[in-house]
Amino acid sequence: MKFVAITACPTGIAHTYMAAESLEQTAKANGDTIVVETQGSAGSEPLSAEDIASADAVIFAADLAVQGRDRFAGKPIVEAPVKAAINDAAGLFERAKAAAREPVAPAAAPELATKVGANDKAGTKVRQWLMTGVSYLIPFVAAGGLLIALGFALGGYKISDAPAVTEHFDAGSVAGWAALMFQIGSAAFKFLVPVLAGFIAFAMADRPAIAPGFVGGAIAVTVGAGFLGGLVAGLLAGGVVLALKKIQVPKAMRGIMPVVVYPLLGSIVVGVLMYVVVGKPMAAATSGLTNWLNSLSGASAVLLGALLGLMMAFDMGGPVNKAAYAFAVGGLTTGATGSLQIMAAVMAAGMVPPLALALASTVRKKLFTEAERENGRAAWLLGASFITEGAIPFAAADPFRVIPSIMLGSAVTGSLSMAFGATLRAPHGGIFVLPLIGSPLLFLVALIAGTLVAAGSVIALKQVRFRAAERTAAVPTQTVNA
Repeated sequence: MKFVAITACPTGIAHTYMAAESLEQTAKANGDTIVVETQGSAGSEPLSAEDIASADAVIFAADLAVQGRDRFAGKPIVEAPVKAAINDAAGLFERAKAAAREPVAPAAAPELATKVGANDKAGTKVRQWLMTGVSYLIPFVAAGGLLIALGFALGGYKISDAPAVTEHFDAGSVAGWAALMFQIGSAAFKFLVPVLAGFIAFAMADRPAIAPGFVGGAIAVTVGAGFLGGLVAGLLAGGVVLALKKIQVPKAMRGIMPVVVYPLLGSIVVGVLMYVVVGKPMAAATSGLTNWLNSLSGASAVLLGALLGLMMAFDMGGPVNKAAYAFAVGGLTTGATGSLQIMAAVMAAGMVPPLALALASTVRKKLFTEAERENGRAAWLLGASFITEGAIPFAAADPFRVIPSIMLGSAVTGSLSMAFGATLRAPHGGIFVLPLIGSPLLFLVALIAGTLVAAGSVIALKQVRFRAAERTAAVPTQTVNA
């Protein structure tokens, strides 16, 4: 049979392409044909009309809205989270084959651009709304954060006091370029909260909610409500537009409602709420969070680092991991020293799982399958690049030994990084942004310590199983000899 598929994860980095590879390998093993479009950060060639027309069924392995969904009208469609394609591609193909044998209902009007289903639980809906906002936020975080960090690396921490490059730019000096990089990055960072709010609202109520969401996010920045204010503004904007959509209007007005009326009324309501009602309490909460982060020291900082490390390793790029990452990124907007320490702890802890499993599969090869050893070779680079998803193939194959081990190692790294006071202004980059890290040697010590702990734990737990299997295999032989 012939299939087409689309894969997409919130960050568009690892899960998207791992799912595509898993689907392609499973199709080859089954003797089927599949063409996959990866809607990730690197993109791919869109599916051709010929491929779609000739496909027996369509597979959507996505945690976000599928772009261009209307292309597949009239085709049997199977939908699943992106991890399902990584962990159980064979099951997805069985579902797709079953769907291909069923009659297809007439094509309906295009759905809202959101992964949230009408029958999903409230918690699932909120998580998907927030993850959509975070997914659109990450490119701004990466570009702005790395440019700011580069500005500090070239010009020192006083580069933030440099005059505006529009007034004075010395192209012949390092300080001039440092100021330029810093100011470009700062401009990108100013979009963080509006983008977060705008696309949370977009996930809730589609395009008419984008303008109210961005307006609410911009007001959150103006009143000092920061990242927390952006979350609230996005949820408010989406809720307001959803409520407006339920109002029945004459048929003659329906055409202008999504283009004019919903954005206008939504922006007014959200703007009033943010300025008059919500803004001040959220600003106070943000100020309190900033003061708390600056006051962290000793045992409290170590415990926070351990907790963030556990979250980073728990689902390796899933919602819990992204919640810890979003917390760290949100702190960057405050500029608090504690926030910079949290960002360093989160990145170090997120690097541990793939690095630990790469190390374990290298030093004790007999405990791992050939496929796992192959994944281990790739995991070195994934871990060094702060792509925690590199540990997923190992966890999928042996979750009860792998997941507790990497959580332990990441907790060790997170707590040590906080105890050492390592800081990081870049929100991504892994080992490649080491020159931009405060106390880089201590950062490396924390990373290596956690990697060794996790790798040692995995080896110890797998060794127990390996020896038990050897004893079981030896029993029949001993019986025959007797």
